[in-house]
Amino acid sequence: MTELQTTKRPTSRVKAATGRLFVLEINAGRIHVMNPDGSDKKTIVTNCHLPDGIVVDAQAKHIYWTNMGVPNLDDGSIERADLDGGNRRVIVPQGVTHTPKQIHLDKQNGKLYWSDREGMRVMRANLDGSQVETLVETGRGDADRRDATRWCVGITIDPKFRKIYWTQKGPDNAGLGSLRRANIDIPKGESPANRSDIEVLFDQLPEPIDLELDLANRVLYWTDRGDPPRGNTVNRAPIDKKTTMPEILITHLMEGIGIALDVPGNRMFVTDFAGSVYSADLDGKNERNFLYAQGNLTGIAYAEI
Repeated sequence: MTELQTTKRPTSRVKAATGRLFVLEINAGRIHVMNPDGSDKKTIVTNCHLPDGIVVDAQAKHIYWTNMGVPNLDDGSIERADLDGGNRRVIVPQGVTHTPKQIHLDKQNGKLYWSDREGMRVMRANLDGSQVETLVETGRGDADRRDATRWCVGITIDPKFRKIYWTQKGPDNAGLGSLRRANIDIPKGESPANRSDIEVLFDQLPEPIDLELDLANRVLYWTDRGDPPRGNTVNRAPIDKKTTMPEILITHLMEGIGIALDVPGNRMFVTDFAGSVYSADLDGKNERNFLYAQGNLTGIAYAEI
């Protein structure tokens, strides 16, 4: 006869997801993490080479960020680390991308997308940095590089219809910036430099910078660091219907740069170069500047981890 024994198992506790902000301080080369109200701020990465764009892979517990580098040295790179800053490594080394700016994660297809400013390109790679591709090339060589209307800065994608969206900044406060769209896949027989499917959604913008896409409501958001009244703003526009003018949601930023959306929470987070972090509803209401004088802030990402 076998005696059956029951073992009392300890009750497992599943840690609830907590919303966290990841913010880049470009002048000091640091990455900070904090609660969405600015509390519990910690520095998790130091000695970055002019960090500009950041994205979080909450499932894999990784952060990816771009190091813009010094434009005339062509020394930009992309790095990856754990959520606490550990296990840091370069995945796209210097010399592969010129001046990488905003970065976007396509987790489903295992791709990273980024804009390369002085490289005048929209690029992508696998999550380990392999298979780097150029999807859009707006110019080549030093003469073209001096033309800031060719500089690609912000980026996001629409996985539903396989579209890429990016900004071309233009010179400072010149009103020559633009927001563009193309298919992810280059048309057959064409190249990144001569593809025929590029649409200009908005032009004559002051200085459009970072992009975020609310996929649930099909609305595109972006920051603009140029002069008022249309610059130093957060803007939005629907992506499935034509509109003549974007809607301005937030004004009086001090050179707005980064933007991150928490669509289920009906809120956005914005950074500016004067060192402020803002939150607001997705329609721009209930704006709050909850951190200021934090250095020159660039990219921002929100994730539930």
